[in-house]
Amino acid sequence: MVSQQTKQKVQKLIKEKPIFIAAKSFCSNSDQVKRTIEEITHTSTTEDDDQVYSINLDLVDDGQEIQDALTELTGQTTVPNVFIGGEHIGGNTDVQKLKALGVLDSKINAVLL
Repeated sequence: MVSQQTKQKVQKLIKEKPIFIAAKSFCSNSDQVKRTIEEITHTSTTEDDDQVYSINLDLVDDGQEIQDALTELTGQTTVPNVFIGGEHIGGNTDVQKLKALGVLDSKINAVLL
């Protein structure tokens, strides 16, 4: 069961970070999402970045609970789990679809202004 504290932490990250990525360090789809977003933002995706915030769930103590909270919020059980401007985008396939449609850049640039 996900604690209220973790739910609030996740909701705060989604709300406050222009781009929030829940990832895993060993996941090739997570790496691809990060590279795609880095190409657009010209910045790295790290836990220390106020604009593009990425957390590797396998490297933090409460990673499984964060992933469970994200599943409760979105219904998505996999990583990466991407939010732009508080909007749930989905995983790597969803991000790449938006890129192919030519709308990913504008979504990202709109929240980074």
